[in-house]
Amino acid sequence: MNEIISSLKNRKSVRVFEQKPIGSKEKAAILDAAIQAPTAGNMTLYTIIDVTNQKLKDTLAVTCDNQPFIAKAPLVLVFCADYYRWMQAFKKHVDDVRNPSYGDLFLCNADALIAAQNAVVAAESLGIGSCYIGDITENFEKHRELFDLPDYVVPACMLCFGYPAKSQIERQKPQRFKAEDIVFENTYNKEKADSMEDMLSKRQNIDKDKIGDYISKFCTRKHNSDFSIEMSRSCKAMTDFFTGGNA
Repeated sequence: MNEIISSLKNRKSVRVFEQKPIGSKEKAAILDAAIQAPTAGNMTLYTIIDVTNQKLKDTLAVTCDNQPFIAKAPLVLVFCADYYRWMQAFKKHVDDVRNPSYGDLFLCNADALIAAQNAVVAAESLGIGSCYIGDITENFEKHRELFDLPDYVVPACMLCFGYPAKSQIERQKPQRFKAEDIVFENTYNKEKADSMEDMLSKRQNIDKDKIGDYISKFCTRKHNSDFSIEMSRSCKAMTDFFTGGNA
């Protein structure tokens, strides 16, 4: 197995960091790796906000579902879906420019997330751990004000980076689903998809007669949670803001 694939298989989220700063060379390498990511039409439909202000980190630790470790991360990057730059350029040189719509938002989000994953892979190769913070998509109005976001710019994801503490290095990576369970040939396989209980039973090593309880508790903790409901509300607000309500 080559080094890149081995690194991808071993990588896990890190939420406890050593009290050790990330050097300027390592930070530059992570950022450059992000910018080298594939991007639709070479448009680079994202902006990366490097959060260096401690008070700002402290605020994000609260607004992103109360996760204190965010404030302790040596490096925090917010990846924003960004169509602002292109719209400004278009309006200078094109007489009739349509407003950005759903397709543009999806494309910007894809660009931002691909860049973020490049940053994650680069950091891992340098011995630097990372954790995605999807909760940056909550509380849009607060985050819009916090980062002074202009039209057509919304947060897509946030990443926390740092050298992993010993406990994180030793922590077991959660099991993933098997390829045969989630890779379908040519068409969607509803029969396989409907066997979620079996998939979870194997992945979580739980008896089949107890898997219903696991699913019920997981639904309460994730899908039916207050943060999940807020995320959906916030994403609706982001979509309206990005499209100017004219999509």
